[in-house]
Amino acid sequence: MNAMDPTLPVAIGRVDSEGRLIEAEARLFELNERAGGSIGAPLAVPQIATLARLAHRLGIGISRNVIAADGEDDLELWVRAEPEAGSVRLQVSGWRPRPGWRAPASEPERDGDFFRSAADFLWETDASLRFTFLSIEAGARYGFDSSTMLGQPLTRLFALTEDETGNLPILSAVAAQARFDGQKAELRGTGRIVRLDAAPRTDPGGRFAGFTGGAHLIDDGAPAAAPVPRHDPAGPALPFGGFPDSFSQRLDRALRGPLGKIIANADSISAQTEGPLKPDYAEYASDIANAGRHLLGLVDDLVDLQAIERTDFRTVAEPIDLADVARRAAGLLAVRAAQAEVRIDKPASGESLPVTGEFRRCLQILVNLIGNAVRYSPPGAQVWIRLEREGAMGCVIVADQGKGIAAEDQEKIFEKFGRVDPSEPGGSGLGLYIARRLARAMDGELTVDSAPGMGARFILMLPLRDPAA
Repeated sequence: MNAMDPTLPVAIGRVDSEGRLIEAEARLFELNERAGGSIGAPLAVPQIATLARLAHRLGIGISRNVIAADGEDDLELWVRAEPEAGSVRLQVSGWRPRPGWRAPASEPERDGDFFRSAADFLWETDASLRFTFLSIEAGARYGFDSSTMLGQPLTRLFALTEDETGNLPILSAVAAQARFDGQKAELRGTGRIVRLDAAPRTDPGGRFAGFTGGAHLIDDGAPAAAPVPRHDPAGPALPFGGFPDSFSQRLDRALRGPLGKIIANADSISAQTEGPLKPDYAEYASDIANAGRHLLGLVDDLVDLQAIERTDFRTVAEPIDLADVARRAAGLLAVRAAQAEVRIDKPASGESLPVTGEFRRCLQILVNLIGNAVRYSPPGAQVWIRLEREGAMGCVIVADQGKGIAAEDQEKIFEKFGRVDPSEPGGSGLGLYIARRLARAMDGELTVDSAPGMGARFILMLPLRDPAA
């Protein structure tokens, strides 16, 4: 770290309305230079740049304590940002050096990842044991409102019970700021018994910040189902080599949150919202975000795959407007299409096609079909979405100007993990398999009409309904 004498005068600087540093006294100039910036370029110290933008946008002076990285260590600064005509005047004082945050040799939160992945639902608390997070789906499944529990004491939801020795494991863990396992509790108002396991959280200064944990239902008041022999052909399908039904749900819970954070943070870095970066670093962040989205899509596919292959899988019969669903799907993919320089020609706002199906699943199918059409269309091409009636069925057609699909490959693309050309960029090979299974579960069908060099037409058919019904 480049430590400086705190007794030196305040460092004055100025940024213009675009956030570019236009003048700076020595200490601020040198800090900005070590961060990769220069005069005439955007201010390169993210914390100071953020404060300057805020002062400019609000038109008021703002003072705030900030911690800025300086080499491997940190500087504690007091920054005053004062808007003036067409610029923001900066006064930076303090300059107190402090050790930078270091990750502990053993990270308890990472240690808890595996046991939390097997939990029925997840929870987090702050240092005072008040909830800061509860799995959204947990409340609906187990009879409490997750949103109203946020900010409430952990004991508002869990009635803790003593172990065989008369102790409460969670209290010992709080005292030691350590991990605990096997804390039994009753879900208040439900009579259900759960086992709580958790790992301690720490803040950047290494102080105890609460727990991240999981709840395992050990008594739900219902008799346990008899196990189905793996060799029994009449038993429910066990995909993924015989994993239990809850496997994909646990995989979803274990990965969705971390992947979401990775994507959000990588997008923020790529967009340079907190200050400028070298171009190659921004590209790395964009690659990370795209890889995270690919993995998140795979998680979605695996969850759906296990659901649709259950013998008791059913969709909901809802009255839906196929034209409205198509417009919504096209809207969700508008940004991706614009980036690929592909135009989506969607149904007009006045068009309507009443059918029976499950809205969520129908939207999922059309997002998959339109997304594929955009992916395989060349720049400057167009994707058409058209509506038709065929007997008792309502049809939505998604047509593209891609390279087309040979007749011998047209059934292969609907197979599980089916890819015509595995070397091409694309998804997991599950999307069309899942889409056709969903269409058939709604008493409909999904077909393709294509030829090499002629693009492809995917047709989703669902039962027509009387709009007056």
